Amino acid sequence: MTPDWDVVGHVISSRHRTLVLGRLADSPATPTQIAADVDIASTHVSRALNSLRERGLVELLVPEDRRKGRVYGITTEGSDTWELIQRKGLTKE
Repeated sequence: MTPDWDVVGHVISSRHRTLVLGRLADSPATPTQIAADVDIASTHVSRALNSLRERGLVELLVPEDRRKGRVYGITTEGSDTWELIQRKGLTKE
């Protein structure tokens, strides 16, 4: 896989996107779980999830019309992107 540096740059340009993608690399989770695990506000998690989802890095694992208990997971592309970020030491944490 050739790295998509535009996508990598998009993730690492936001601490929130980096934290959310890193958390989902461990296991699927709800926005509330993510917010608690990485200690950022739910609004930031929601924005980060929407942005990552637009880039195909995370996906909703339950039906779209479900309002409660929305579980998100990382996609193959998201996992590959996260591995590259880790390997290159590009996280700000």
